[in-house]
Amino acid sequence: MATPKSVPSTPQRLEGLDALRGFALFGLFMVHMPELFELYWAHPVTDPAQLLWHNVIFTLFGGKAFALMALCFGVSFFIIMDNSARKGVDFTGRFLWRLTVLLIIGLLHGLWYRGEILEVLAVMGVFLLPFYRLKSTTLIATIGVFFLLQPLMWIQLGAALNGADWANRPFGYWSGTVPEAHLTGKSLIETIRMNWVVGHPLKWMFMYESGRLSQILGLSLIGLCLGRIGFFSQPERFGRARLIGLVLSLIAALILWHSQGLISGLIPATEASRMPNALWSGIWSSLTDLSIMLTLMFGFVSLYYGPLHRGLNAFAAPGRMTLSLYVGQSLVFVPVFYSFGLGLHATMSQSEAVMLGLVAFAAQLGLAHLWFRHFHYGPLEWLWRAATYLTLKVPFSRAK
Repeated sequence: MATPKSVPSTPQRLEGLDALRGFALFGLFMVHMPELFELYWAHPVTDPAQLLWHNVIFTLFGGKAFALMALCFGVSFFIIMDNSARKGVDFTGRFLWRLTVLLIIGLLHGLWYRGEILEVLAVMGVFLLPFYRLKSTTLIATIGVFFLLQPLMWIQLGAALNGADWANRPFGYWSGTVPEAHLTGKSLIETIRMNWVVGHPLKWMFMYESGRLSQILGLSLIGLCLGRIGFFSQPERFGRARLIGLVLSLIAALILWHSQGLISGLIPATEASRMPNALWSGIWSSLTDLSIMLTLMFGFVSLYYGPLHRGLNAFAAPGRMTLSLYVGQSLVFVPVFYSFGLGLHATMSQSEAVMLGLVAFAAQLGLAHLWFRHFHYGPLEWLWRAATYLTLKVPFSRAK
């Protein structure tokens, strides 16, 4: 692993990217709250009023906030690699080490909260490295779109319709349940054990079978392309493109959303067609979520670089310490919902969880702004950077 001549000082920030990442963090947190950090699925609500709260949050952010994170991850990958290349440093080896550090953080975090995504991003980040050296941005974008179209699910769908046994086997993650230790047990040790023994393999099974891994790679490649063309570093060049992207993605989202029921009826609803229906629904839902995510992204950046810049720039501070806040959210709220703590999963309504989430994120936003008055990095961001360069000489506190 090559050693740079010196540890870089605090990098210049792209506040538009920071703000979008902060918005993605907000969406992800707002999904986790009514999801009760994954315990909701043990007892889904049936009350129409409470179900409305749940559906609104999941329609807006479920799968979309995670996708935004993957997109921002790809942009950040390009910025890191490009900044080093401009200084004559090949960052490939050190980026692999950086991903290794993120993987370790993710594995430790996964012992506490089985639904964490850091280790998934760390593993998928390895696949980005070969694409950085490709000269053609168009080719990278085309490959990214190819992965977004869920090629493996299309192959399995075709095989399932032709009666292949392997393609008609139920998804493995369908058999997953919330461990009883999370719901009624009082032992933190047992909770940690179940997160590793049951939760860890189930998470990867879901990521693969649902097409999330393909989506992450595709979005990260699109993010790489956005970084390369200067979508965030030269925003003044893309005002018209942002508005066109917003209109097209909104139209696509409306068409896909309203035609979902019609399209699902193309395959007869029989026991023999259970998997073809599930695969077709999964592909269509993935495309719908993608179009809604793009609508959120183009809408946010259009407003950020337009009339709501001052207000939306508030998301930039939490976007600069996403790693710290993401881990901190579960450190605080897993004990709130899980049985080894307060066990409120059994009593908290969806409306209460959403309102609590809004208040809690407002507190995180205020904390982030206060933090950066005194420090250059969030605590985990500083640790990640120091570990990347294997030195403690990374500036942390601001000069008084």
